[in-house]
Amino acid sequence: MRKLNIYKLFNAAKVLGSFYIMRYTGKARQFGLPFTISVEPTTACNLRCPECPSGLRSFTRPTGNLKKDFFKRFIDDSYSHLIYLIFYFQGEPYINPDFLDMVRYASDKKIYTITSTNGHFLNDENAKKTVLSGLDRLIISVDGTTQETYEKYRKEGKLANVIAGTKNLLRWKKKLKSKSPHVIFQFLVVGHNEHQIEDLYDLAEELGVDEVKLKSAQIYNYHHGSDLMPQNTKYSRYIKTENGTYKLKYEVKDECWKMWHSSLITWDGKVVPCCFDKDATHIMGDLKVDNFEEIWKSQSYFNFRSQIIQGRDQIDICTNCSEGCKVFF
Repeated sequence: MRKLNIYKLFNAAKVLGSFYIMRYTGKARQFGLPFTISVEPTTACNLRCPECPSGLRSFTRPTGNLKKDFFKRFIDDSYSHLIYLIFYFQGEPYINPDFLDMVRYASDKKIYTITSTNGHFLNDENAKKTVLSGLDRLIISVDGTTQETYEKYRKEGKLANVIAGTKNLLRWKKKLKSKSPHVIFQFLVVGHNEHQIEDLYDLAEELGVDEVKLKSAQIYNYHHGSDLMPQNTKYSRYIKTENGTYKLKYEVKDECWKMWHSSLITWDGKVVPCCFDKDATHIMGDLKVDNFEEIWKSQSYFNFRSQIIQGRDQIDICTNCSEGCKVFF
């Protein structure tokens, strides 16, 4: 609340109003500017997770690190309407050497900042800098409570490093008497770790973590099943059909709230619809050429929103989308 003002609230109201007008009219009307933006600090990652383009090193788009000066120019143009800034898309944010400086810059502009990390870079120095950066929310991926289980998905990762990094961060929060960041242990529920859910809650309580979130896994080739699908279907995005194949558990409507309130910027300045466009195949514009407001109100964005309304099942990145699904539990 301390980072809100009348203009931001008025802009958010316009965005919400235009979304409901779209529902009523069936036309892609858009008012206001997005109040949530995701930016990609880097495409690099130290791990090799099997359902992640960064882990698989499988990108077809260019890879690299977000440049601090470019980021600052974007924030200077956009901070007045931004409520949330998510420092994550692909890759491990802490690999970018300027990451925490960029967090500090956005925080000083009174934007609520969020990031997600695999927890391997929270050494004592980075933990202290993280607290001092003003980061509001830190999601730490902990997909197992033993090394044997953890490394089945977080390949080449060390659970001991994640726990040590968490302790560093929480110690500096206490030492600096800071309420932020709000620390979340995120547990991707898959077939080989679902038996450790209660153990995760115990671990989080022991360490003093603020919150635990259980997340369902997105699986790329889900139609014929996967060992990653949990036995407890409560934690799966997919359900088995009568013919033995799998489909999304929840019906996805021909609309998308994300296309009205949020957008995503890759490390090199490309604007894409959302985090499901991992290879940036649907580029709405380039911030090295145009400013964000021009891109947001462009014909490309209008056409994409209209296509969603006409039939999301015709858009490749929408066919395995969690919009409308229960992702967190």
